[in-house]
Amino acid sequence: MAVKIRLQRHGKKNFAFFHIVVADSRSPRDGRFIEEIGTYNPNTNPATITLNSDRALAWLNVGAQPTLVARRLLSYEGVLLRKHLQGGVEKGALTQEQADAKFAAWKAQHDEKVNAKVSGLKNDAIAKAKEAKAAEAKVNAARAEAIAKRKAEAEEAARKAAEEAAASEETAEEAPAAEEAAE
Repeated sequence: MAVKIRLQRHGKKNFAFFHIVVADSRSPRDGRFIEEIGTYNPNTNPATITLNSDRALAWLNVGAQPTLVARRLLSYEGVLLRKHLQGGVEKGALTQEQADAKFAAWKAQHDEKVNAKVSGLKNDAIAKAKEAKAAEAKVNAARAEAIAKRKAEAEEAARKAAEEAAASEETAEEAPAAEEAAE
């Protein structure tokens, strides 16, 4: 029986979510499996991977073959590195303490890289929000200026209309007075 470590698709259309499972290679993709060893969510940035690395390592040691994507996920989580280091310990090239130290150093570097990406994404989002707020303030200032200009023009037009009305009233009053004087 050939055993594979592979992904089992869940989730809805255009929003996939995967379970990392150990299954017989003859069973269907989303069908029967032997053990679920983790999950993979590619919809987040960075992708969320939860993996029981001890169980994955145990399955690799008994001959389970990961698919291409599963191999990348196992490599990303350091399971393949642990398997490689464990092989060195079995051959006598390393002691268990040296292997653990190498893995701990790799894990620290990997975690630092992931945290840097997360903080970089957060900083980018903050910078974009500041830029958007500044652009919105600029647009609002331009709108307020245009409204004030239109209001000033309307007041000027109303003042001119009032002056013209007053002037026409004066000429209207002067015309009857001139007629009375002519009579």
